[in-house]
Amino acid sequence: MAQHHDVIVVGAGFTGLSAAAMLAERGFDVAVLEAQMRVGGRAEAHTLADGARVDKGGQFVCDDMTNVMALIRRYGKTLVQTPVEGAFVVQPEIDAPDRAYAESRSLRLRMRALDPRDPAIGGMSVADWLAAQPVSTDAAKAFRSTVEGLWCRPIGELPLWYLVSNDRRITNRQSEIEYFVGETIHSLAEDMAAGLDGRVLTGRPVTRISARAERVQVQAGDLLFSARHVLVAVPPVAASRIGFEPDLPAALRRALSVWKSGAVIKALVRYPRPFWRQRGLSGMVSWLDPSGLFACDVSREGLGAALVVFVGGPLAIAAQAMPPAALEEMILAKLATALGETARTATAIAVRDWTGDAWSGGGYSDTVCDLRAQDAEDVLRAGAGRIRFACSELSPSYPGYIEGAIVAGRVAAEEIMAAVGQDAL
Repeated sequence: MAQHHDVIVVGAGFTGLSAAAMLAERGFDVAVLEAQMRVGGRAEAHTLADGARVDKGGQFVCDDMTNVMALIRRYGKTLVQTPVEGAFVVQPEIDAPDRAYAESRSLRLRMRALDPRDPAIGGMSVADWLAAQPVSTDAAKAFRSTVEGLWCRPIGELPLWYLVSNDRRITNRQSEIEYFVGETIHSLAEDMAAGLDGRVLTGRPVTRISARAERVQVQAGDLLFSARHVLVAVPPVAASRIGFEPDLPAALRRALSVWKSGAVIKALVRYPRPFWRQRGLSGMVSWLDPSGLFACDVSREGLGAALVVFVGGPLAIAAQAMPPAALEEMILAKLATALGETARTATAIAVRDWTGDAWSGGGYSDTVCDLRAQDAEDVLRAGAGRIRFACSELSPSYPGYIEGAIVAGRVAAEEIMAAVGQDAL
């Protein structure tokens, strides 16, 4: 026998939780089905040996991200300002790092000014465009490292029109690493789920969604659910693994097929003291080579001195083949070159490889990797009848961020409520 609801939400990341919360507040009978035994999607917390709780996934927020900041205030979380005082280090050392990064920022603004619908760039990758730009070698490296570090795919795979469209929606003026949450950002997802009063079922991977005349059936393990509307609130790559009956329209199948998961590895490195500050350094390091490698200071009360290191894009893909001990040694060696040999004296290192994650689609988001798939996002947003798709990737603002996930979930909830209103006419 099927369990009947008004709406089934597939996925308990911030998109699914935000959509479910809005629907529940408006009186809808909602059930959220989550494949993992936890909520949060790409936000995940881990308890270290001494009891300190840290984020192993999404972590940073800023004042410009108004929706996530409002939730942080609502649930009484503690904002910790990311320590940034001191010198910023560029690796390898170059003659004029400030000039190179200023030129790289100008290059990004030049890219943003392009029209993503311009047929002239329809078949062009970011790598193609970058190769044609009259910039210094160091600026080109800084731009590439920034893009591969944020979008977590090789720039040769990224369509230029996609990066333009995506980057235009990221509008913060404050640094995106302005703050992190003392209790972990993942605890915010846990609080949101708790507020749904038992409507979230974890450990229930959805394998099939079947559209019927008036309702949609959802198979999750040995349980069958039925609803008037279904919201698939997982990244596109994860959504593409669900079976649909009848098969989705050809345009929608293709729209799901053109994405690849981002590749990122996150490491938390703890030290007896923040030794970099004694050298007048902020702990923030950006690497031009290898591309996509970045570190910053996340020291706080209760955790002590710590750096977080992000390995993104091609380097993360290559690092998958490394034994864990070799990966840790590589990270410490890179930090030692940038900050001094004391960086090798870490007391602990915790690594989370998000590359190819079975349920969350890698990090920080999935990206379109088909140069000709300009309509993929619009097709997914349109959905198919009573089946809709929403995720941070499709958000009208801050795609790939927790902020974007919240916005996407709320937009989808509004659309479902409008559709229910049409059903009643």
